[in-house]
Amino acid sequence: MKPKITIKIIAKELGVSTSTVSKALRDSHEISQETKERIKAYANYYNYRPNNLALQLRSQKTKVIGIILPKIVHHFFSTVISGVEKVANERGYNIMVCFSNENQQKEIETINVLTNGSVDGLIVSIATETLRNKALDHFYNLIENEVPLVLFDRVHNSIRCDKVIVDDIGAGYKATKHLIEIGCKKIGIVTTPEHVTVGLHRYQGYERALNEASISVAKGFIINVDEEQSIYDQIKTLFDQDIDAIFAVNEIYAAIAIRIAKERGLHIPNDISVIGFTDGLISEYSSPSITTVVQHGFTMGEQAAELLIDRIEDQKNDMVPQTKVISSNIKIRESSKS
Repeated sequence: MKPKITIKIIAKELGVSTSTVSKALRDSHEISQETKERIKAYANYYNYRPNNLALQLRSQKTKVIGIILPKIVHHFFSTVISGVEKVANERGYNIMVCFSNENQQKEIETINVLTNGSVDGLIVSIATETLRNKALDHFYNLIENEVPLVLFDRVHNSIRCDKVIVDDIGAGYKATKHLIEIGCKKIGIVTTPEHVTVGLHRYQGYERALNEASISVAKGFIINVDEEQSIYDQIKTLFDQDIDAIFAVNEIYAAIAIRIAKERGLHIPNDISVIGFTDGLISEYSSPSITTVVQHGFTMGEQAAELLIDRIEDQKNDMVPQTKVISSNIKIRESSKS
């Protein structure tokens, strides 16, 4: 049996770019007749069959951008959508927003639907289940078939596409350093499982700040939240430890920590300080209001839209993938000592 052939393999074997192979197979006038015949002969010999959905996506412009988010209730993602929409509208595009609900199969199905001629390109934050299973073939297929793609926030280094990320290590460092500077020495962290890179990187920043201050990282101070279980019960176990501060990697975890602290009769911030992540309405209107790391989701959305539209409108499609890194800052409120 002949091996399964891809555009990348054809390009490598014949010493041409993937763009040249793609255009030759579409009988583009930009490619010489000799090169087209050589590429087509090789493809025919190995029974290459192009992804018709991807070809349709590239040949028929819709002026619509698809956005796939992991969950619907999240202030950060809503600000990203706003940023994408602003740039998209300025450049003559509309947006279509879908949700994977952290489910790998739903993510795959949504990508298949959107790339069936509905959109010109995709902006995606990868679902937790996809990252946990390391099941990324649907993203590799998009790249192989030259479907414009930008990943943001939750990304994976093996996917060769444009990316927009927060400096999560720096953000975790800044959050923990703030707690250290106000006198906290027993700092717990409520974070995600390690396969979710944003949580892992924020933990790495936390660890770096503690090590720099010569404070040991206590295993009992670390909660890796499994969202399929009770988040409340998992965070509650942290209060059985002798802690004086909590760094939560999102504002929901921070709000739950504050609720538990109140139930334990602890005063915030005199007995325990709390810092969260994402400056949403929960952080602003909690009582006390929550000190937080500001992610600048609107800016991330703007950057993602610019990268994607540039990729869509680049006829040669040979730009080197870029990674934009957005810095964060701390907004101090009532939940941490002044």
